[in-house]
Amino acid sequence: MRRDESCKVVCRTKLSPEAAKNFKEKIDDEYRVNMILDNLPVVVPRQTQEGSQTPSFEHGYRVGYKLKDDKYNINNHLSFKVLYHEDLNAAEARIVGFHVIPSSIKHEYGAWDDKNPTVQTCNANTKITPGSHTPQEVAPEAYVVFSYDVIFEASEIIWASRWDVYLLSSDSQIHWFSIINSLMIVLFLSGMIAMIMMRTLYKDIANYNQLDNQEEAQEETGWKLVHGDAFRPPVHSGLLCVYVGTGVQFFGMTVVTMMFALLGFLSPANRGGLMTAMVLSWVFMGMFKGTEWKKITLKTAFMFPGIIFGVFFVLNALIWGEKSSGAVPFGTMFALFLLWFGISVPLVFVGSFLGFKQPAIEDPVKTNKIPRQIPEQAWYLQPAFSILAGGILPFGAVFIELFFILTSIWLNQFYYIFGFLFIVFVILLVTCAEITIVLCYFQLCSEDCHWWWRAYLTAGSSALYLFAYAIFYFFNKLEITKLVSGILYFGYMLIISYAFFVLTGTIGFYACFWFVRKIYASVKID
Repeated sequence: MRRDESCKVVCRTKLSPEAAKNFKEKIDDEYRVNMILDNLPVVVPRQTQEGSQTPSFEHGYRVGYKLKDDKYNINNHLSFKVLYHEDLNAAEARIVGFHVIPSSIKHEYGAWDDKNPTVQTCNANTKITPGSHTPQEVAPEAYVVFSYDVIFEASEIIWASRWDVYLLSSDSQIHWFSIINSLMIVLFLSGMIAMIMMRTLYKDIANYNQLDNQEEAQEETGWKLVHGDAFRPPVHSGLLCVYVGTGVQFFGMTVVTMMFALLGFLSPANRGGLMTAMVLSWVFMGMFKGTEWKKITLKTAFMFPGIIFGVFFVLNALIWGEKSSGAVPFGTMFALFLLWFGISVPLVFVGSFLGFKQPAIEDPVKTNKIPRQIPEQAWYLQPAFSILAGGILPFGAVFIELFFILTSIWLNQFYYIFGFLFIVFVILLVTCAEITIVLCYFQLCSEDCHWWWRAYLTAGSSALYLFAYAIFYFFNKLEITKLVSGILYFGYMLIISYAFFVLTGTIGFYACFWFVRKIYASVKID
């Protein structure tokens, strides 16, 4: 600590043909080296734009670079700058910054001594900068000497705010644009809802309640006509219960995790904190759901987590096969298994039992014994079209923020704009609820009473657009060439899209369920 080093030689290595080939591949794929000092990741200072007071950094440094003549140079010399803040009340200092400037230099030396390595290229009085020496080329049988400098510099940054420069480097103007874009969608949908509620629906209810004689009652059309079938249980009702229950659990996990993030408990300074909070929130949210018993409870406890765990296990096996340090160790996998079977599953049964003991929800109207025939629907009211159309607006409300999230996951950036994320999340909830209510109203007006699954799939179809955007992002923003890396990307994006489907579908279902109960409770049914 606070001991400067200049031209410190680490080691010398001879590149085998295979090692040289691997280095060239890593340089082509723009691999970066990540280091951590006192829990701070190393960053490379960028050139500050004119008029900007905020410093900008890249996380990690590149392995090397490629020249126009197809020559590859390796960054084998690192110039570190460690910022520290001195405590005036005590004889100690804390690290508040970790910067590096990488260089490629072909070191010159005489007889090599492994015990006391020295080079003639630099000494204690010289400072190496990028481009100041002949670069070290990547070639088979070439000797590469790795070295570094380090200087310690006093800083006014206090230890409590040392992460600010990492977390506040993103452009907030684009996030505000994302929110304004989303708000415009919400205002448009809210206007449609208001028009339906205040004019059309209010007029419908007034007309239906004024129908006195039998002849008028026989001439009624629209959504009141299907009151005897609106609450008929849908096909595969058990599966719908499972997905709705799982969605409530996922919604609870999302809200709790986001609240902790907003309060500052899940800063990237606490490495792995966000993922740990999500897993624990999911496990303990098992106690809040469940309205049916036994078989449905078993499906709820095992279906969604089982699918996610199965996909994740296959992807992790691929990482194991590549001998990557990014693989989740066996002990952690076993701990996740214990959390699932030891906490989540019992709590699902407890929640389901408590729900089973509650009185059943009473429908506002009676269900006819014989289902009525559904008339032929217009092309724009066909299930496939209306479901796909319904997912566009929820996805449109979040896709700009989605870009930043994908960038943080796949392009090694930090994401800490949880305030913006929470606003966008609320907008997503409102958008899913409103678009489902609008399309559900049109469906009932066309005398189609099969709204249960349609409501879930209408909002849930936004996950299809999310996955389509992930495919677009893969081919336009990423340069992944290896098969395993591509499988990992699409595997993880499939998990994210599936979870998004369950979350948005549940929001749409509950919004439509509330709406249908409200409108049928508002009319007089003989």
